[in-house]
Amino acid sequence: MPEFPLALLTIPVIAGFIGWTTNALAVRMTFWPLEYVGRRPFGWQGIVPARARKMAAIAVDTGISKLGTVPEIAEYFDPDRIADHLTLQLDPLVPGFVADLAREGDRARWWAALPPPARAAVVQRVRRQLPGAVHRLMRDVADNIEDLVDVRMMVVDLFGERKDLIVRMFRTAGDKEFRFLVASGFWFGALLGVPQMLLAWLAGDAISPLVLLPVAGVLVGYATNRLALRLIFEPVEPRTWFGVTFQGLFLRRQEEVAEVYCHVVTRDVLTLRNFIDRMLTGPRSDRTHALIHRHVGALVDESMGVIRPAVELAVGREELAQLNVAAERRAVTLSAASLDDPAFNAERAAIVEVQMRERMVEMSPEEFAGMLRPVFREDELTLVLVGAALGGLAGLAQALLLF
Repeated sequence: MPEFPLALLTIPVIAGFIGWTTNALAVRMTFWPLEYVGRRPFGWQGIVPARARKMAAIAVDTGISKLGTVPEIAEYFDPDRIADHLTLQLDPLVPGFVADLAREGDRARWWAALPPPARAAVVQRVRRQLPGAVHRLMRDVADNIEDLVDVRMMVVDLFGERKDLIVRMFRTAGDKEFRFLVASGFWFGALLGVPQMLLAWLAGDAISPLVLLPVAGVLVGYATNRLALRLIFEPVEPRTWFGVTFQGLFLRRQEEVAEVYCHVVTRDVLTLRNFIDRMLTGPRSDRTHALIHRHVGALVDESMGVIRPAVELAVGREELAQLNVAAERRAVTLSAASLDDPAFNAERAAIVEVQMRERMVEMSPEEFAGMLRPVFREDELTLVLVGAALGGLAGLAQALLLF
């Protein structure tokens, strides 16, 4: 047999280093950088950020949608609680609200001619009607929420604009799995380096290290990534071999992942603030404004009561219609500002989080795996090939340095 060169002992160690390095780089290249760096085609953007919109769509279809339908999420937020909060915030603003509306256009002369007790009576009537009007409005919004906002497109647009959110969602949920992916690279690489070392010894000069080590590096980089990914998600159901139970690492942490995942989703994605903003400014905002206009118009009519004919006679029907439009516009501005309350949003998010987490924990292993596995599978081949390419380069460097 050929003499055993001591330099060959470095092969398993360096193969382990290659496995660790390629896995670490592959994970980093999966998520960073958020934006393209370099000059095309010589540059790179993280796999997830580069396909943020597509991955967001997959995340909604396979994951978020399973945590609750849109009407259910609306009920989690509790329309009556939102109405109570709005009423509390808007009530002190009613005097200024009424006065500002009354001072516009031809209404100013009519308002100025009213004696102070009559003006106070109008303000008090608005305040009495406000709670009922707000509650009816919020119930109408909840009942028609699917017509007012496309949640799938909301999430896709949000992740498209804020790529850091989708990176944070997946990195946070799979943090332990990604750390395992990196750490396991060394041990899998070192293990695969042993037959590589024996082959180099037995082949002797028959195979040049400049060929053997780069090829082996490609195989190590590919195999360590592929094997680690399989251990993360497989087997889906617990299986026992020789008295030891095995299950995908990610699936074994279902309760822990549910807590982390739902926290991110409810605090950064499916938030009350995002829903309100989408309803007021999104593609279907005309429906929202029409609904608000109807309820604000009813509030104006109820507040004027028996004096409406006199007001209409004094300012004209067209001016009265403009009053409704102005009231709706101002009501939307004040309501949006009132709901942009961090404490209130956090309170609602906590309620939604509890409901979603309970659903996620109750999922079967197969359903749970189906939430995030499709997102990773989408670019799993790219991730593995990146590991293989990096392994080949590392193997070449090893051959040049040692042999």
